[in-house]
This record gives sequence, structure tokens and C-alpha cells, in this order.
Amino acid sequence: MRVVTWNLWWRFGPWQERQKAILAVLRELRPDVVGLQEVWDQRGEETGEGNLAGWLARELGLHWAWGEYGDAERWQRRIHDPGVGIGVAVLSRWPVLERDAIGLPTAEGGSVRGALYALLDAPGAPVPFFTAHLSSETDGSAQRCHQVTALAELVARHRGGTGHPPVITGDFNAWPDSDEVRLFGGYKTAPAVPGQYFFDAWEYADPGAPSATWDLANPYVAGSHGPSVRVDYIHVGPPGPGGLGHVRAARRAGDGPVDGVWPSDHAAVVADLADDGAAGTPSGAGVGV
Repeated sequence: MRVVTWNLWWRFGPWQERQKAILAVLRELRPDVVGLQEVWDQRGEETGEGNLAGWLARELGLHWAWGEYGDAERWQRRIHDPGVGIGVAVLSRWPVLERDAIGLPTAEGGSVRGALYALLDAPGAPVPFFTAHLSSETDGSAQRCHQVTALAELVARHRGGTGHPPVITGDFNAWPDSDEVRLFGGYKTAPAVPGQYFFDAWEYADPGAPSATWDLANPYVAGSHGPSVRVDYIHVGPPGPGGLGHVRAARRAGDGPVDGVWPSDHAAVVADLADDGAAGTPSGAGVGV
């Protein structure tokens, strides 16, 4: 099973050109499931018209689920457009059986962030899949610790009833050795939920592979003056029977221009997980949940 996580940089920069570049990258990757952050929504989730995730799902022949962050006014003021929503989304080769969207705790006056759960009807065993977007303040580690605790509790509520380990994706806006990433992983410190831990898929990447997903080589990032760092993650629970869900490999994607256009200010992370050998084929197009 190929998993991708990617922050799509909402409606910033040359978003219309970037939209095409995002599609080109995903089409080449041929993912089974994608966790997306900073997804824009122009007209509402009911029809998917104007929702970037809905459009990508239709173009790629995938199912999709959407979770709005909530109060988007702080985001809207930045682009002077009160009609655009923001949220997280899941694209899936398989139908979405269940979904649950939550807001994540934020400090007073901070940008609202959120997380989304989707149970995917994969062959062999349903996949409990999650994607999240955490606060970005450089000094916000304590806030992100509260957020990963809420995320871990969301996983704990929905991880049962299947042999497949939970898969958690997202933009954590945190360095790999940060308190919040260690807390969520739960194997380098006490876990956020007792007895629950997750492996960082990048532990299975080529040690020499470039890892920064917030990278000064990206022109949208260069003005931030660094440093380049990995802030986007795929976490996977302990493997199921026969090694189901075991991470085979991990790498970056979307880390260069497409026809001269960089798709996002973040690079994507890709992980290949062991499955039961079922190939899985696209089973629908643009199916909103």
C-alpha cells in the first residue's frame, strides 16, 4: 500500500498553476491513500465542487473524505477572500466506511487546526487512516504536545476492529527530535495514550536520502531563512498479522518544479507498506463522504 502525506499550501502563491502540478505529482506516484493538509474549499463539502480534494479525487479516480478546520477567518484575511474554507482531507483507492473530524486544541488567538479519521475498505483488512495539521508557531511545542495528545486519543477511539495498524499522516510543524513528535511516537518517551505507540516511517528511508520537507531549496521557503527540516510525517502502528502494514520504504516526493512550477511549499512524504498481496484497483471516482 502506497501512502502519501502532503501539505498543499492552501490558496497561497500561484495556486491555479500549483493545482495542476500537485495533480501531476500524485498521478505519477499512483498512491493508494493520501493525507492532505491545507486543502481549500470554495463552495462546500456536499458536492465537492470547488473543493481541491474533491477535484483531485475525480481526476485520479479515488474516493475522498474532508474535514474542515472550523473558523477559517484568520486564513481568509491573509488572502483577502472570505469565501474560501480550509481543512484536511483523505484520498483513497478504496471506499470510506467511516469518518470523524475534530478540531485540535489551540492557544487563544491561534490559527485553528484539525484532524480527520477515515476507515478505508481495503482488501484483506480495513485501514484506520488519519491526517492532521498542527500549529506552526516556532515556540509552540507545548501547544503541539496538547494537539498530538488529542490526535492520539482520536486514534485510540478508532483503531480497533481490524488487523491493519493505524496509519497517521500530517504536517506536525515540528522537528523529528521535538517533544511533540517523541510524545506521539511513544517509543522514545512515555506515550500520549498509555500502551499506544507508532513508528515514524522515515526510520525506514535510505539514510542518505534528503529528508527536509520544509526545504530552503524551495523558492516558496527560501525567504524564511531556514533551517531546512523534516516537519511532515507518516506514522504507523505495530504491524498486524504476517507483518501487515510494516513499512518497506520511505522517501520524499513533490520536491522539485513541475513544468517550472513548484507544487507546494512543503515536499510530500511517501511510504510503501506491506499488504496481503491484494493489488487493489480504483473502485470509484469523486465519491464524497
